[in-house]
Amino acid sequence: MTKKTNNHKQSKIFRQSYANRFVHWTTALSVMLLIITGLGQLPLYSRYNVTKLPGAEWLGNYFITLNLHYLGAIVLLFVVTFHIVYAFARQEFDIFPRKGDMKESYRIIKAMLTKGQEPDSDKYLAEQRLAYLFIGLCLLLLIVTGLIKTLKNVPGVEIQTSLLYWNTALHNIGTVLIIFGVIGHLAAFLIKENRSLLPGMFCGSINREYVKHRHSLWHTKLLRSGEINEFNFTESKIHFSGVNSIHKNNKRSDIDKSTSVE
Repeated sequence: MTKKTNNHKQSKIFRQSYANRFVHWTTALSVMLLIITGLGQLPLYSRYNVTKLPGAEWLGNYFITLNLHYLGAIVLLFVVTFHIVYAFARQEFDIFPRKGDMKESYRIIKAMLTKGQEPDSDKYLAEQRLAYLFIGLCLLLLIVTGLIKTLKNVPGVEIQTSLLYWNTALHNIGTVLIIFGVIGHLAAFLIKENRSLLPGMFCGSINREYVKHRHSLWHTKLLRSGEINEFNFTESKIHFSGVNSIHKNNKRSDIDKSTSVE
């Protein structure tokens, strides 16, 4: 699918498959639902009069937020399992952290702040792989502690009070960390250089010139594998420039004619 799409539109490069986009958006929605309903379990919304806002009364209903929290947890468990199985089945580990990511991430951030030259990057930037690791570990913490919290409600199952205390504390810490992770993930797009990646999570493709400039290692791999063709791309750019030039000349000619008539 990737090869066919990249050869069809040489000005764009297919970056995110349907499976990746499904995992991304399903995880995002389930995490947001878990955060909203989890805070309702504390209960913060009733305490700070959020439930008095129009349409927010349900946030103060314990059983509604609890059931929605379970629903979000089930969806998250499913999508995490799907993501891991899919990645290993297809051997797609581009987003997985690599040795030296910390150092490379520092160099990229430094280059962005100082307007310097960034190091050559693969399909994902080093800080993207680190962000994936951070959010992944937070989700793992929330899943494990969440399952223990659920297990204590099963009839006949007894868990030590001390374990429940620390489990709840870790679950709350994981919640705070994932909130910071989501904020950091969104804040990354305040940086102009990162905004060209946004279309990939909606339509799957991003601008080829951006890939060639910022993800040169990945661009080289795509050329070597035959998924993209440098000649066709150059040819299409020349053709596009020629069409624009003809269009501009025709427009100028029309203006000159109208001026002479007057």
